[in-house]
Amino acid sequence: MSTNAELAARLLRNAAEFFRTVGDQNPPIKEQMDTNAQTYELVADWVANDPQGMSPLAESGEEEA
Repeated sequence: MSTNAELAARLLRNAAEFFRTVGDQNPPIKEQMDTNAQTYELVADWVANDPQGMSPLAESGEEEA
């Protein structure tokens, strides 16, 4: 059975793959979709590696509400 954090990380990684697929099929938006995919994978790593941790963006004051 998966923890909530494991499930969240898996969903984020699946979303990243979706963005990559959309970008591959739509060259005009590929760069943006790749950026989205990288962001989702980064957050998936944060959730998987430190489920209770604070976002590095929150610590730097860059996080938006």
